[in-house]
Amino acid sequence: MEEELNYSTVVFRDGGQPPKEKREEPTIYAEVKHKEPTSTTESNGEAAAAHCNFSVLAVCLVILCVFLASCTSAIIYITIAMTEQKAKIGVLIAENQQLITDKSNLEREIDKLSRLTESLNWTLGAIMEFKTFPVQEYCPEKKCQPCKKGWILFQDKCYLFYNERAPWKTWGESRKYCHDSTSDLVVVDSLQEQELISNHSKFYYDEIHGYWLGLREDDGKNWVWVDGSLDTLSYWMEEDIGTVGSNALLIPGRKPTASWDTAEYEMQNKFICKRKVIVRST
Repeated sequence: MEEELNYSTVVFRDGGQPPKEKREEPTIYAEVKHKEPTSTTESNGEAAAAHCNFSVLAVCLVILCVFLASCTSAIIYITIAMTEQKAKIGVLIAENQQLITDKSNLEREIDKLSRLTESLNWTLGAIMEFKTFPVQEYCPEKKCQPCKKGWILFQDKCYLFYNERAPWKTWGESRKYCHDSTSDLVVVDSLQEQELISNHSKFYYDEIHGYWLGLREDDGKNWVWVDGSLDTLSYWMEEDIGTVGSNALLIPGRKPTASWDTAEYEMQNKFICKRKVIVRST
């Protein structure tokens, strides 16, 4: 530590009176005094204060290091925990997707089994309609077909077009023939069905002969199908070409929407039988 220097001025004056003719200037001496160094007590106090400050700083640094270490540990723990959670969430998402896929597959299998069950119930119901089920006619080589040989399949229904040689059959005889085959005279439910039977009906003998339908006039002059439903299609011809009667037949070669004619019950014609299939597609 550098010493500080203090300067003082000392003036010596002569006791006598100076001559009037000459006045001497006073002599000035400068004295340099050294400033005393700080006492030992003050130095020790400053050292103690500095030491105390250093200790406080050291403690703060230790606390800060511990805090930083704790924060770092917490961050590492949270990061690891989040990584594990993300991994678990990924596994859960994959498992959920697999469950959705399994559920979809199960629903398809259930739907398939439901259709199969419905088809089997349909087949059982169809077979139960027979007094004696003709296994060989429906199930040759142990594989069942929807219709018997010689019948035409259309929309879960089987159709037989009777095309034997004369003598043909009256309306009542035709219906009995169909009953013997566990069927009935055809009931036309739609234009598509009407077009089907028109396309498979062939001209024979003369223009007034045709194919008996399951349609007749009741006592109230209403045209009723053999299943008890009223006719709503009315695909009648514009003119009568034969004798007027109370039973309906289809005349081949005519426009499908204008091909029905009336005929007497005893007139002999070909006919069309209809029944449901015994095996329905799933």
